[in-house]
Amino acid sequence: MRKIFVAVPLTIAALFTTGAHAEDGALTGAVGGAATGAIVGGPVGAAVGGVAGAVIGTAIDPPPQKVVTYVREAPMPTKKVVVEEHVVVGTALPETVVVTPVPEDPTYAYAVVNDERVIVEPSSRKVIQILN
Repeated sequence: MRKIFVAVPLTIAALFTTGAHAEDGALTGAVGGAATGAIVGGPVGAAVGGVAGAVIGTAIDPPPQKVVTYVREAPMPTKKVVVEEHVVVGTALPETVVVTPVPEDPTYAYAVVNDERVIVEPSSRKVIQILN
């Protein structure tokens, strides 16, 4: 019973992080994951939840709306790109797929793969968002 009384304030604190921490997805995810893990699985759950929350927290931040709009309105390529692997957020596109930088924000790039527009991080080719 004592674990619940300790974990509940941690959960509430995680939900009301300050604006400075809100931009750091890993920190917010780690705190929230640790609090939830502590409620479910005690100290071991807190450790596992913290790590999982940090990983998920860094992957959740979506690109700015201007990037999404640009990628949605970009013309479709004349040649279709088809890959056998299923395109999933968080995984890297194969090296055979050409990614095009977003001119307004070169920290993002995009490609059209299997008839889906995907926004990627240019350096790692990691899929950030799939647009339908």
